[in-house]
Amino acid sequence: MKSTYFLDSMRAQEKWRVEECINLLPSENAASPQVRALLSSDFGNRYTLPVNAEYAGEYMENSYRGTRITTDVELKAEEVARAVFKCKHACVQPLSGHIAAMISIVATTKRGDTVCALSETDGGYDGYAQSYIPDILGLKASRLPFRPEVWNLDADAAARQIKNERPKLTILGASLILFPYDMEPIKEACESAGSTLIYDGAHVLGLIAGGEFQRPLKEGSEILYGSTHKSFFGPQGGLIVTDSDEMDAAIRRNLTWRVVDNVHWNRVAALGQALLEMSKFGPAYAKQVIKNSKRLGKELSSRGLPIMFEDLGYSESHQLLMDRRELKAIYGLSINDFSVRMEKSNLIIDAVGRLGTCELTRLGFREKDMPELADLFVEAAKGKNVKNRVKALRDKFDMAYRFR
Repeated sequence: MKSTYFLDSMRAQEKWRVEECINLLPSENAASPQVRALLSSDFGNRYTLPVNAEYAGEYMENSYRGTRITTDVELKAEEVARAVFKCKHACVQPLSGHIAAMISIVATTKRGDTVCALSETDGGYDGYAQSYIPDILGLKASRLPFRPEVWNLDADAAARQIKNERPKLTILGASLILFPYDMEPIKEACESAGSTLIYDGAHVLGLIAGGEFQRPLKEGSEILYGSTHKSFFGPQGGLIVTDSDEMDAAIRRNLTWRVVDNVHWNRVAALGQALLEMSKFGPAYAKQVIKNSKRLGKELSSRGLPIMFEDLGYSESHQLLMDRRELKAIYGLSINDFSVRMEKSNLIIDAVGRLGTCELTRLGFREKDMPELADLFVEAAKGKNVKNRVKALRDKFDMAYRFR
């Protein structure tokens, strides 16, 4: 292997994915140059554990020296997170949205408890299926009722189920999420059944931060957590926020040496920077993401792509959903093979059927740009190589990003 292999790979990645591709993955976003700089800083080489804890029978402020700045960075990042999410407490330590979920679940359950969440077959997060997080933590998984015809939770049926089953924990949120939930019946049912209600905002965290989609903490959720690299335009990582003193204390008890050990300070500093950007540009960005989703859905649908839920405006989030059966009938391809075909023209999509507008919006795409993008998408779907035209469209947008 060449001694420069990894540096060469980095340069190839930057050239291809940043300069030549248009990314429609709902699980990715573009971080600003400032966020990227922080990720490659000295913060990434430093270590600390724990803050204000007892070690080997002796109280200590920190078992490492040289942490004065990193400790302040964590506190300042939490301060900005509280302002952005208009909440009382924030935790920036989770290394990912999945880890944020585990921390929240550990903080609100014990072995043998039942946890209700949407099934992965209904767009829910696979991690909540019985064989994953519930199995690891000794929990029983239960599926919440769903209405696929409107791609949403069946709130009334779910409320009845919660009252009957009396689960210890109810989780709202999904990996394939198009529309906000009617949380009032769920909140009332959880209060009646003694179930803690929490919200997995992994995909819509950036929209929530911008004041769009919905406001889980105000609508009854005791905890909101999620990934910071999907509709939220930060580094890969996780975030937990709450208005509850009790929940915050439970979260903190389950960090050091339980679900978290060291904290990656380059990520925390980068998240703090992204939160500052969100505080300034979040509302405009979140509104534009949803506008772009609706317009792209309309443009693709008018060109024969099977984009679902036209009668509902296609989406109220950063995601669109293609009908996989219709797609195969039209193009003779599985969704996986379809995604491979699109990548040949540097149009990046997933193999689930989702299209995302978060990174497009971050780069400065507006509704007026959606017809040209839809034309390229349809031609690539037909097997034409439109790689050069994709790059020409990508070149119109500022590398420094509009929303920062």
